[in-house]
Amino acid sequence: MVGNASRAAIISDRRITGLSADVIAELVPELGLLWHQRHQARLTSRLRKRTVGAGAKHRLVFVDRLLATLVHLRHGVTHDVLACWFGVDRSTITRAIGEVRPLLAERGRTVSPDVRLRSLADVVDHLGASGSTGIIDGTETRLRRPAAGRKDRDKFISGKNKQNAVKSMVVTDGEGVAVVQPGTARELRRHHPRPPVRAGQAPGRGACDPRSSPTPTTSGLGAQTGGRVVTPPHRKFKKNAPDRYEEMHERQRKAHSSRRSRVEHGVAHLKNWRALAHHRGRREHMSDAVQAVAGLLSHQQTADLTSTRQK
Repeated sequence: MVGNASRAAIISDRRITGLSADVIAELVPELGLLWHQRHQARLTSRLRKRTVGAGAKHRLVFVDRLLATLVHLRHGVTHDVLACWFGVDRSTITRAIGEVRPLLAERGRTVSPDVRLRSLADVVDHLGASGSTGIIDGTETRLRRPAAGRKDRDKFISGKNKQNAVKSMVVTDGEGVAVVQPGTARELRRHHPRPPVRAGQAPGRGACDPRSSPTPTTSGLGAQTGGRVVTPPHRKFKKNAPDRYEEMHERQRKAHSSRRSRVEHGVAHLKNWRALAHHRGRREHMSDAVQAVAGLLSHQQTADLTSTRQK
């Protein structure tokens, strides 16, 4: 394991973990208790030849397990490098990340010190209660190409970027301050359609709730929802459009693009965590990685805003 001086250096430098020391201090007791409870539950859930607590002890304490996971998500560092850094075997790092990453994913998104959203329904209800605008967009994350001959190998090919990828839905609030709710990473089929809703106001559970229509289209969506969902402006004339119409359409397009830029900033903040820029792990871990990074990012953004307002 790393020494106290090295551990303190990792925690104090925000460039290493992407989080401030205060946020890490909040994560340790919250996640440490959950990790210990689940670890004990696994030990007592099966028949044992030795009593619980016997045998080899953990060489990597929970704080180091959390730090290794944060560094892996922030910089995409391989398990081999982390194993050398923390002075343990590669399998120990792999197990540590596999245990801590789901805990981070389950924390949900922090939108204020006392409000945390853990599901898409929570996001829609929060936007409706506050009368806020929810902006939706999709983003692709590259991943390793499945081995030749593997089942469903072609389902992860992006027709847009000609690469193996998964697509995630990202929702931000109207200010674009915090990533409110990333959708579950899903298989990206060839010629996958554009995100159904680019920008829209969600006063209640309905138009912006994907459960109501898993694959809606943008055509007529604004009219169908009474203006609650704002989609990219539809172009009536493909050619020989009147000059007045061109000017009006350009104004609408720029206004919509300006409004939608906030979610693009939210996606950019997500991709600053290298594990989401190019995912090199297993595809089934992608959803947990997206949820974990979104939760950490929103927690840090909320902490920064709270500190600024107090000043």
